[in-house]
Amino acid sequence: MEPKLKILYKEKVISNLMKQFEYKNIHEVPKLKKIKINRCLGLSAQNPNLLNTSIEEFRQITGQQPIVTNSRKSIAGFKLREDTPLGLTVTLRNKQMYYFLERFINLTLPRIRDFQGLSTLNFDQHGNYNLGLKDQLIFPELEYDKVNQILGFNITLVTTAKTKEESLALLRELTLPMQK
Repeated sequence: MEPKLKILYKEKVISNLMKQFEYKNIHEVPKLKKIKINRCLGLSAQNPNLLNTSIEEFRQITGQQPIVTNSRKSIAGFKLREDTPLGLTVTLRNKQMYYFLERFINLTLPRIRDFQGLSTLNFDQHGNYNLGLKDQLIFPELEYDKVNQILGFNITLVTTAKTKEESLALLRELTLPMQK
């Protein structure tokens, strides 16, 4: 079964963006390539309980096993050794990406207190959108009692758009609530 957002993209978003930006070819229309979700734990990642809890949270939220990122070199000033765990990352593509985005838009974002829409200032020069979340409890998959420490996420929506305007139009068409 196809995700609803993918069906929406194929049926409406492509035609709307072709009209708006006057594309001549359907392959010029920007699309969502992947969603990257990161969490930096810093030196607290050396605590095995915190690391395992974070891995389980990632698993519940994304439905995918995260990759543990390690330090590349030793830095004595930070008391950091080479190959020390520092964070977690997950890359979602295809169906899993669309399912995650559907849940994020319909279930997670409405749970943010005083939510006024996502900022339109978080685009990079390549048309990707970066979003920082301060609290993992907004995800309905997580139980309040099982969360020991409030930790945030960085979510990056990677698109094939060439400009900020194209990417903003794509995300608005995909029903992502953006500020005016």
